Formats: sequence, structure tokens, C-alpha cells
Amino acid sequence: MMNLFVILLSALLVNNFVLVRFLGICPFMGVSKQVDSAIGMGLATTFVMVVASAATWLIQWFLLEPFGLPFLQNMAFILVIASMVQLVEMFLHKTSPGLYRAMGIFLPLITTNCAILGLAIMTVQGNYTFIETVVFALGGGLGFTLALILLAGIREDLQFADIPKPLQGAGIAFIIAGLLSLAFSGFAGLV
Repeated sequence: MMNLFVILLSALLVNNFVLVRFLGICPFMGVSKQVDSAIGMGLATTFVMVVASAATWLIQWFLLEPFGLPFLQNMAFILVIASMVQLVEMFLHKTSPGLYRAMGIFLPLITTNCAILGLAIMTVQGNYTFIETVVFALGGGLGFTLALILLAGIREDLQFADIPKPLQGAGIAFIIAGLLSLAFSGFAGLV
């Protein structure tokens, strides 16, 4: 049980996919302008990470490895991730049209989010069990969500700040992302 907690904490804080491993930067910067859309994107990404990592673990250990097809790993993983994103997109379109519109192009871009593919490959390389894979994916998704919410909250507050013209918009967002990354590097010795 303690091992699962360490895996969760590691993926959430110590090896945060966005702020430490620098994966998933595109949606991180694109959807972090408002906290509401950041929460929605974070939860959608977390769902895709958990379901896709469980599915890719099963495909890797019950299909690719036994039949000597590990060279198909990337293609199989991308197909699973794309299917999960389509499911999330259809669900959000039906249940929350406002959130669906707020996420815009970044919702289908979850398919190409390197954090999700990176997570699936890391679980195979780390030789995680099925439960460890799901916990790692949950920690990674929650860490992604945490990073999005932190940046979105800061960016919302910065709308009222006096920022020099050249730094407004993406410039100050990248500076803040760098400072958040620096802060998260303080967790390095934790696990």
C-alpha cells in the first residue's frame, strides 16, 4: 500500500509531467487562461490518462509481448489514446457544451498530448503492475490538473496587474511556468 502512495506522490509532485518532465506543454499554456477551463481540461486529461494507461498496459502485456509485436507499441498506444479522446469529446459535447467550446481545439489535441503517450510508455519501461499503472496514471493526471489550475489562477490574477507591454500574454505566462517548474523542483528529494 505504501508503494502505491509513493507512486502517486511521485507522479503528482516529484515527477510532475508538465513542470518537471516538460510533457504536455501545448495544452498547459493554451488552456490555462481561466480556472474553469483548466479544471475541465485537467479532468478530461486525467480520465484519458487513467483509462488509456490501463488499456495500453493490457495491450502491451496480453497482446504485444506474447505475440512478439512490441514494435507496434507506439501505434497501438496512439490508437487507444485517440479512441479515449473521442469518447471524452463526445461526452463533453453532449453534457457540457460551454466547457466543450471553452476548450476549443485543445480538446482534440489531447490525442497528441505527449504526456499521455509518455505515461503509457513509462509504465511499460518501469515494469509497473496493472494497479501501479493506474495509480501512476491517476497521479500524473492529478499533477497535470494541479499545474493547469496553478497557472490559470495566477494568469487570472495577472489580468489586473501592471505588466510591461512586451511581457503581456504568453511572455509572462512562460515566466510564471518557469517559476512554477523551479518551485516543483524542490520536491526532487521527496521520493
